Amino acid sequence: MPMFRALVVVSLALLVAAPAHAQFWGAPLAPPQAPAPPPAARPALPRPPGQAPLPARPAGPPPPPAQDEPAAYDPDLQRLSEILGALHFLRGICNSNEGQKWRDEAQALIEAEAPTGNRHDAMVASFNRGYRGFQETYRTCTPAADAVIHRYLEEGAKIARDITARYAN
Repeated sequence: MPMFRALVVVSLALLVAAPAHAQFWGAPLAPPQAPAPPPAARPALPRPPGQAPLPARPAGPPPPPAQDEPAAYDPDLQRLSEILGALHFLRGICNSNEGQKWRDEAQALIEAEAPTGNRHDAMVASFNRGYRGFQETYRTCTPAADAVIHRYLEEGAKIARDITARYAN
């Protein structure tokens, strides 16, 4: 029963651990707008006498997209991804009959937090590291594997609760 409770806690925690911007999923996108006319075609705004014109925008590449900028909780998300990868492997060899549950949870977390870019790649790499780390060590379910599962379920639930408590609106 404690194992089931831990599974429920991790699943529920993953659902509420989405970042604040996730509350806007499904909101319709603004319709595309016509491009602004070139600067030469726009009339100049009148300036009060003696005031210098506004400086031009600096040339150079635009800032990176917001999703590629690291979030304060990225190390926690990467650890959670690693735990989900380990659970995906270990629960499979311990005959939990959960199928792709932990992989699907990780996929949902990654898509919600970082659908593309460096953050996405880091979270995928963390999941794979967790999976492969135990794949190299365990061939069958052992008492040690059961202990790792129990410990990772607790740690994953704690990370999800902490992220939610600290960063959710």
